[in-house]
Amino acid sequence: MGRALRPTTKVLPEHARAHNRSLVLGHLFHHGPSSRADVARSSGLTRVTVSDLVAALIAEGLVAELGVRTEGKVGKPATLVGLRSTDHAVVAVDLTDDETARGAVMTLTGDVVTRRSAPWQGGTGDAAVATVEGLCAALVAAAERPVIGVGIASPGVIDDAGVVLEAPNRGWSGVPLAAHLAALLDAPVHVANDANTRALREHTYGGAAASTMTVTVGQGVGAGLVVDGALVRGRGHAAGEIGHVTVVDETTPGETPQPCACGRRGCLETVLSAPALRRRTAGLGPEDSDAALASVGRMLGRTLAPVVSALNLAEVLLSGPPELLDGPLREATLATVRDRTMPVIGHDLRVRAAASDEDAALAGAAVLVLQGQLGIT
Repeated sequence: MGRALRPTTKVLPEHARAHNRSLVLGHLFHHGPSSRADVARSSGLTRVTVSDLVAALIAEGLVAELGVRTEGKVGKPATLVGLRSTDHAVVAVDLTDDETARGAVMTLTGDVVTRRSAPWQGGTGDAAVATVEGLCAALVAAAERPVIGVGIASPGVIDDAGVVLEAPNRGWSGVPLAAHLAALLDAPVHVANDANTRALREHTYGGAAASTMTVTVGQGVGAGLVVDGALVRGRGHAAGEIGHVTVVDETTPGETPQPCACGRRGCLETVLSAPALRRRTAGLGPEDSDAALASVGRMLGRTLAPVVSALNLAEVLLSGPPELLDGPLREATLATVRDRTMPVIGHDLRVRAAASDEDAALAGAAVLVLQGQLGIT
């Protein structure tokens, strides 16, 4: 007989209070101003517990009373409470672009207040870390409200402590980016893989399904997986690293394996990254360009089909340059996945473009802070 799963650590009263606190903040974040009774009904907590938590949050300055609800109901009108979303700031930074690191000071609801950027100028290793230091320091200094945390979306394999275990395109290996920046900035710092932050953004703001894969295409290729509403990180924090799956070898018709930043040849990243797609379509007419993009879409579809089948995903989102992804490439990806999966899995699968603007990437980094500091998911 198999062993039953059981908790490996003791659950303490403060854990329960932190969980309940996140339920209250999560309701106010997603539903807006509400009465204490509304929060109690939504969260399943007692009214006494909600009132106690709201009082504590008001004392912290995160929540405020907003006056009474103007409704024609009999009885005492309810007092509304809401997040003080514009009275606090989040610093969000996106490190995925191959030329520029971008960041912003944002409100708790994702509105951009101030922007900053810094060119990489070809720097990797310590030089790239210095670029991130300067950008983050400038953003924290520019914030006119208290900063509750800094969220950073970075390429590479990143553990729960914000250590960049491996990021070939940045020349980073074992870099404790979160701890280093937290000491420098005197603020909580949360670092996660850029594909994971994109997935969190789509799940939080973009109306994505509960089981979704978000494929990010930029300087490299990665993917973030949300299954049944939970982010999948994997045993070695490398879930979703599809960019380094080999898709081209000596037997692939019409293709020659190209070297990859990871040291191997023929990885998906060598054909699907934004620079690779632009090289492939450079100088081609519309018909030949469409054919070239569709060819890459079929390679992506063959890569995704086993994942879609294993996890029974509802949709795949493509995040990157829409002029490259949202057309023949997307259509060929969907057709290939459907052709290689059971009808019950593939017939209603959606493959669509994710939000592709700069603010979408930054919003994903901001979600790291909301999750890490406030427990909002």
